[in-house]
Amino acid sequence: MAFRLSRCAAACGRTTARWSRCSSSLPEMPKCDFVPQQYNGRSFMETMQLRKDFLSPAILTYYKKHVMINQGHMQWLYDIDGRRYLDLFGGIVTVSVGHCHPKVTAALQEQASRLWHTTNIYLHPGIHEYGRKLAERMPGNLKVCYFTNSGSEANDVALKMARLYTKAHDIVSLRNGYHGAGTANLPTLGLGSWKPQLPQAFGSHQTMNPDVYRGPWGGARCRDSPVQSNRECNCAPDMCEANARYVNQLSDVLVHSIPKRVAGFIAEPIQGVGGTVQYPKDFLKQAFALIRERGGLCIADEVQTGFGRLGSHYWGFEASDAMPDIVTLAKGIANGFPMGAVVTTPEIAAVYEDFLTFNTFGGNPLSCAVASSVLDVIDEENMMNNCAEVGQYFLQALGALRDEFEIVGDVRGKGLMIGVEFVEDKESKAPLDKEQMNAIWEECKDQGVLFGKGGTYGNVIRIKPPMCVTKEDARFSTEVLRQALQKHYSK
Repeated sequence: MAFRLSRCAAACGRTTARWSRCSSSLPEMPKCDFVPQQYNGRSFMETMQLRKDFLSPAILTYYKKHVMINQGHMQWLYDIDGRRYLDLFGGIVTVSVGHCHPKVTAALQEQASRLWHTTNIYLHPGIHEYGRKLAERMPGNLKVCYFTNSGSEANDVALKMARLYTKAHDIVSLRNGYHGAGTANLPTLGLGSWKPQLPQAFGSHQTMNPDVYRGPWGGARCRDSPVQSNRECNCAPDMCEANARYVNQLSDVLVHSIPKRVAGFIAEPIQGVGGTVQYPKDFLKQAFALIRERGGLCIADEVQTGFGRLGSHYWGFEASDAMPDIVTLAKGIANGFPMGAVVTTPEIAAVYEDFLTFNTFGGNPLSCAVASSVLDVIDEENMMNNCAEVGQYFLQALGALRDEFEIVGDVRGKGLMIGVEFVEDKESKAPLDKEQMNAIWEECKDQGVLFGKGGTYGNVIRIKPPMCVTKEDARFSTEVLRQALQKHYSK
């Protein structure tokens, strides 16, 4: 396996970290004054036995040597032995403003001492105030909120709204997309490894994923990212040939597979579970236009991309200059507290008045108090700007790893939504062997950095941390990954 040696002198000249990139010693973890509470609960082995006896075997657990978490503080997690980890996955892109953020925690505690639950058959102030605050952050006429408990549930509601409003049934989604694994969402899911061996609902269609790294078309100027694909590109600055070809694929699906009218199109602005896949810059905007020509509604799945994570805009669809009819939200909306939301126009929302519908826990007092404080923290601590600055730094540092190591095939993303794809070699792009991929990933964990993992082949490191991470955290984790790669090559 080829290995491109680092240019140590140049690299050390660029870095401002407290360790030398030329050194084989482990990098120093950024300091944190927080002292976790001592763990006095069940042992690791007792916990594993309880898990085996009483929990579903379908519950996924990361790592060969499991991590058992006791406490969290901002971007840090502490295991039962008091060891500290830098959390770069944020509970699967869910801890948006930091573990146990003091303002969010105080809001939850205050609400919990006053009122937990009534359901919306009675009025409580929180849901109304939060609905106003959330709608104020939406562009255009996206002003009506419907609250749920998860992103899967929000997408289920959005698909139902689109079908009711258009009086059509067919939904189009992207291959490699993820919109939840419930019965209604399953047909829109474009990842075969997530699909059970069950009949799929009719009326759902998938078009080619506009992946400029793995797809048939794409080049070095396609993505809205500081790091571009290393494929050649002959496009003029204002014309992306790859984008036109992927849009034509969608047009072909509409011509050959869809009746005259379509109910809707659902897409993530950047694919999350699928491995942080970015489309050509204008794809979503042009795809939305095609769907509207057929009378359909456009759904932006912002479950992972929303709330300023991409740095340049509050919502991912704004970064794509694509205006949706329905937006779905969850995960970071309440910093890990169960909540989801659908935001749409008054005209579309009105279709839900034609029948009885009810959500027992949606918009409950606790979730609305937490979600409201999350919006305040994002604004007060300027977290969107932090995503832009730290994200650009992080992406460029990881881009240097791509140039340094043959098995780092692609680095992509925007703000603090980043993917690093591992391959056997850059020419073939064959996904890196699972055992080797997991060894690198596990080594990073052993050195104190928790990365996520995803992609069609499970060969993409996913970096979607709490939005309070710093450049120092980015330097540290990049160096940990670099040394894990060096260890891989030394075997």
